[in-house]
Amino acid sequence: MKEFNLHIIEADKDFYDGKCVSLVIPTTDGMYGIQAMHENLIAAIDIGVIKYTLPDGTRCHAAVSNGIVKVEDNNVLVLVESAEDPGEIDEARAREDEAAAMDVLSGRADRLNYRAAKGILARAINRLRIKNRYGR
Repeated sequence: MKEFNLHIIEADKDFYDGKCVSLVIPTTDGMYGIQAMHENLIAAIDIGVIKYTLPDGTRCHAAVSNGIVKVEDNNVLVLVESAEDPGEIDEARAREDEAAAMDVLSGRADRLNYRAAKGILARAINRLRIKNRYGR
């Protein structure tokens, strides 16, 4: 299969930089697939799972938060607030984040943090879903 360059960058560090044969990303319009020689594009990434296949056939997954993807000249750049390998997700911490966000959303905590709690809850649920599905 034809390859392209994939660079996934978190807010504070690189997550992956190398060759890839396919990529599936969660966008605001649903899951979107990218392969070599894809047309140029820029799209918003939603909270979810990125799935990518390496040239040797290895399938990789990462829990991601919001961000953007840029495809240009067989190079794909993914910029996200966070990306986590399913095996490295701290399930206990994700459950704590989920419970704290639920407290805010149900009115048991500070209402000023409602919007932030919605984001924290979405990220915690996504992390738990990906940990349970792809974690080692």
